[in-house]
Amino acid sequence: MIERPDIDALMAGELGQFLQAQVQVRQDAKAKTNQRYLISAAGLIPLVLVLFLLPIGEFKIWASVAVGMGALWWSRQPIMAAKKQTKSGINEAIAKALGLSYLHDCGEGHGFLRAKAHKMFPSYTRAKHEDLWSGDMAGLPFSLHESHLEERRGSGKNSRWVTVFRGPVITIGFTRSFHATTLLERSGRHRRFGFFGEKDELKVGDAVLEKADMVHPDFEDSFTIYTTDQTEARYLVHPTYIEKLIALEQAFRGQGIRTLFKDRELTIVLKTENMFESGSLDHNMDRAMVQMCVSQFMAMADLCAELNETAR
Repeated sequence: MIERPDIDALMAGELGQFLQAQVQVRQDAKAKTNQRYLISAAGLIPLVLVLFLLPIGEFKIWASVAVGMGALWWSRQPIMAAKKQTKSGINEAIAKALGLSYLHDCGEGHGFLRAKAHKMFPSYTRAKHEDLWSGDMAGLPFSLHESHLEERRGSGKNSRWVTVFRGPVITIGFTRSFHATTLLERSGRHRRFGFFGEKDELKVGDAVLEKADMVHPDFEDSFTIYTTDQTEARYLVHPTYIEKLIALEQAFRGQGIRTLFKDRELTIVLKTENMFESGSLDHNMDRAMVQMCVSQFMAMADLCAELNETAR
């Protein structure tokens, strides 16, 4: 079991010193943003008036909106940079206490590609990835990053970006290899085309995963298993494991948890709100933000230890 970081020790050490210095940084950022708001307002009002006097039809509306959004983005840059700097400092300190490393900006990574290949995400048009935590947890390889997937919907002036998934992609190493590929998810994701009910099998690359019965009837309406080995799937997905997954959902205030057992890794995908946003402009919230991140990671550490229990 990974040791829980001492919040008091963190706040009394380098993290506390960093956050104290960030108080002035955040105050300066707020002042600069307010100044930019005034500059933007002073420049936008006459510009919009000129646009509406020009004979350019509906384009004047879209031009005004674009200019306004650009001015808002420019105005908020100082506070966004300050929040990112504070967030990175907090998360780096927590990661160090956990024996992990942290990067704010990252790519899609191995866990995301594996989850995508096994149909654990909805269809999407563009993706953004951030907040990579990686290293060893309880002596086993571990990585987590947050993904934000969006789909372009509509056309022309009705075109818009819609979030179809946001949440963590977690990869945890196992003490042994799996003989099969087993996918566990909340029921109802893979429906038969033109019929009611779930699909009996999933084709993933060259493999065919067949639907398996749940070991415990209490979970039959909530979860579905697809696997290449029914016996191993029933061994892996036991009631205690399901309870731990539900606890993880609750710890992250998430939904739609999906897990993949393959080779010597467990990949977990969970739909949540935006996570790890520990960079607040209010320095009075710093301790609460640190506590929130630590609690989330301890929930994962507990799951990691439980999933690597001795053979039953």
